[in-house]
Amino acid sequence: MLDEPRPGTPRRVSDADVEKVLTTTLESLPRDATHWSTRSLAQQAGLSHSTISRIWRAFGLQPHRSETLKLSKDPLFIDKVRDIVGLYLNPPDRTMVLCVDEKSQIQALDRTQPMLPMRPGQVERRSHDYKRHGATSLFAALDVKTGAVIGECHRRHRSSEFRGFLDTIDQNVPRSLDVHLILDNYGTHKTAAIRNWLAKRPRFHVHFAPTSASWINLVERWFATLTDKQIRRSAHRSVRELETAIKSYLAVTNQSPKPFVWRKTADEILASLARFCARTSGTGH
Repeated sequence: MLDEPRPGTPRRVSDADVEKVLTTTLESLPRDATHWSTRSLAQQAGLSHSTISRIWRAFGLQPHRSETLKLSKDPLFIDKVRDIVGLYLNPPDRTMVLCVDEKSQIQALDRTQPMLPMRPGQVERRSHDYKRHGATSLFAALDVKTGAVIGECHRRHRSSEFRGFLDTIDQNVPRSLDVHLILDNYGTHKTAAIRNWLAKRPRFHVHFAPTSASWINLVERWFATLTDKQIRRSAHRSVRELETAIKSYLAVTNQSPKPFVWRKTADEILASLARFCARTSGTGH
């Protein structure tokens, strides 16, 4: 049985039109820009810009956006990924796994004019320019199991400050537990003073993340949350005021911490990277 005629305006955009839009978007560039806009492609394809927009949305295309990417060239990349992901998914008994890093140069910024608060029909407004009142660095250690964070601020970002933070970690972790530290390759983490400190404390075990792979350190995710919830839209008239706000955020989040759950296995991560490399290199294998 044939379908009965259906009401509504007949379709005006053919499959060939859609294919032309997709091919042009993915395989060419306009002469006067680095990417297509809906209006420039509409002029090129002979369609309306709203039609271009609908096609892009349907196929998840966003030519106006770009993100950064850098693949690690660490010769021990695979071993380090397996080591760290293994700690996330199957940590040893009687241990605490801590993701440790520094969020350096957090600036105390104050707007040049008073903020206009949000009201019905009007978003919050603030001046685009600001006054600088100094900076601080936050040293943080995220407990992978509980989501609690050990943190302290320092005005400088040297090996001596990092060693002091290790003392703080040592004091806050029960003596009955071994401590596994996940660190990046920043120079202050590898000085002679730090190596000597670790050598005297055999319960501490260090796991360095691959170079150019900060995504594997979960404390970076916590830093992103801190920036989004506390720092980006705040205004501080002094470094002391900024540090007080950071300490208050630490105290509040530690009252009911929530861990970040790592779900991908090392094999899944490595397989995904292998597919990406094959796709971008054009080898197909």
